[in-house]
Amino acid sequence: MTGEKGEEDGEALTWDLEDLTMEELSEGQAAARALEDMLTLSSQTLVQAEVEDLYDEVRQLGQGRFGRVLLVTHRQRGTPMALKLLSKASTTRKGFLYEFCVGLTLGSHPGIVATYGIGLETQACYGFLSEPALHGDLIALIQPQRGLPDSAAQLCAQQLSLALEHIHSHGLVYRDLKPENVLVFEPGCRLVKLTDFGHTRPRGTLLRLAGPPIPYTAPELCSPTRWPEGLPIQPSLDAWALGVLLFCLLTGYFPWDQPVPSEDPFYQDFLDWRDSGKTCDRPAPWVGLTPVADRLLGVLLDPQPRHRGPVGSVRAFLGQSWQKARSPEVARKRGEREEEEEEEEEEGAE
Repeated sequence: MTGEKGEEDGEALTWDLEDLTMEELSEGQAAARALEDMLTLSSQTLVQAEVEDLYDEVRQLGQGRFGRVLLVTHRQRGTPMALKLLSKASTTRKGFLYEFCVGLTLGSHPGIVATYGIGLETQACYGFLSEPALHGDLIALIQPQRGLPDSAAQLCAQQLSLALEHIHSHGLVYRDLKPENVLVFEPGCRLVKLTDFGHTRPRGTLLRLAGPPIPYTAPELCSPTRWPEGLPIQPSLDAWALGVLLFCLLTGYFPWDQPVPSEDPFYQDFLDWRDSGKTCDRPAPWVGLTPVADRLLGVLLDPQPRHRGPVGSVRAFLGQSWQKARSPEVARKRGEREEEEEEEEEEGAE
């Protein structure tokens, strides 16, 4: 399973009353004000020091485009912690403080990585400390063409839905749900937590898609003509991403590459199947799922955001089987469809 995070820009803390209720508007504005106040205070309390002055590096836990995460121990107390370092060359002071403050705001929930109240500024980086996850992230556990066992997938679904509900209760939208941002704290996915809040924004923030869509991108973000000034973001974006993530956990691959019917036949097949109302003749990628999983994903992957079920919808489907008995037929059908697409592309190129 592969796929990179698409880039979004055009963010602005403005709201369109036509597309938000007064309650939704109030939630987003309150969240924005609270984060702005916290950001101002945190800016005044950054510790000015080099990493080696305060901590001993044990090993690297992860690395991304903008920084890396180290497992460190406090030089005096020996306490193990995760230290996220963001390069000043690619991160603004305000951007760093924003992610730091969102983590502080949300970190009290058991399904969210706890951020410690220590911000650090070195000569080359900004950094902050959080609880360490020693079992890696979810992407390492997903087997291609197989996913996770049903029980593990349901444990993830239950915990992630609660964590996302916590985020939404603060008037925020997470916007970056993917396996790489789900850290594993106990084997068998008995405890998983969300991390990385650099893309989290107050509800109602206007957002435009700058890069090409990815599987987790909700279809409403793929309609620039409908939202020329940007889409006022809603928790329904996270519900869509949760549906795609659960599909990946259950199958080991994405249901489509992008939710654009004209560009992706797998997504068009999904829409046609959904519109038909028939439980049979399911698209090839869905062959390995049970009718219960179909109904759950149908709720989360409703193309209409106002009709899409909330992230908490998953709890009504827990305890029932989501995966059919393993069969090589599922992988074979998926492979045949991909081969057909490649042949069509080659013919078109000629």
